[in-house]
Amino acid sequence: MEGLILFVGVIGNIISVLMFLAPVGTFWRIVKHRSTEDFESLPYVCTFLNSFLWTYYGIIRPAGGLLVATVNGFGVVVEIIYLTLFLVYASAKMRAKTAILIGTLDVGFLAAAILATWLALQGETRIDALGFICAGLNIIMYGSPLVAMKTVITTKSVEYMPFFLSFFFFLNGGVWTFYAWLIRDVFLGVPNGIGFLLGTTQLVLYAIYNNAKPADNISSGLLEEGRQHEPLISPSSPTPSHQKNGEILETT
Repeated sequence: MEGLILFVGVIGNIISVLMFLAPVGTFWRIVKHRSTEDFESLPYVCTFLNSFLWTYYGIIRPAGGLLVATVNGFGVVVEIIYLTLFLVYASAKMRAKTAILIGTLDVGFLAAAILATWLALQGETRIDALGFICAGLNIIMYGSPLVAMKTVITTKSVEYMPFFLSFFFFLNGGVWTFYAWLIRDVFLGVPNGIGFLLGTTQLVLYAIYNNAKPADNISSGLLEEGRQHEPLISPSSPTPSHQKNGEILETT
């Protein structure tokens, strides 16, 4: 059993590393265009927070936590690079928004969570409390692609829901759910099980909307969105706005 746990954990680490690296294409685009365009920083802010807390959880967990800590430690480093690039190339308004998010979540909330669990709790109580926090954040992070999924359905375009990110969400959630079952860790299993289901849903949407022409899809989706807001007593139709959404990361 120990050999199986190690094997699954190593496979999970490899997949998680690939998932952390999945947005490299997006940030290459950002650097090349010298603009973050309409991509959002929230997924990377949340992934940094999530990765840092899972690293802490893996360090204090007596059994099966080493692999969790190492891969999420890698995720912390990667997210710092992403956020730095985002701050460099974002517009003034988006830069201010990102700075507020980082200060609130990645500094304020993170410090409060670590201090509260370290100073006020001990032993298994500390591990359980931190595991509960990590599981909640993981569910939120896995749920963040719901915005992109809504845009895919509205615009009939998968432009802002990259295939590889969705694919690695699917693989990562599945492997870490299995690993959690092997080591009997409900805090690791529940959020990754949800991530596996959401990753599956994203792949289904990708298969449905990938083959049609993007321009036609976007125009059709925007027309439908505009019709939803069309006044009942006016013959004129308002010009719909198309909001592009950015990508999203999970970790274990």
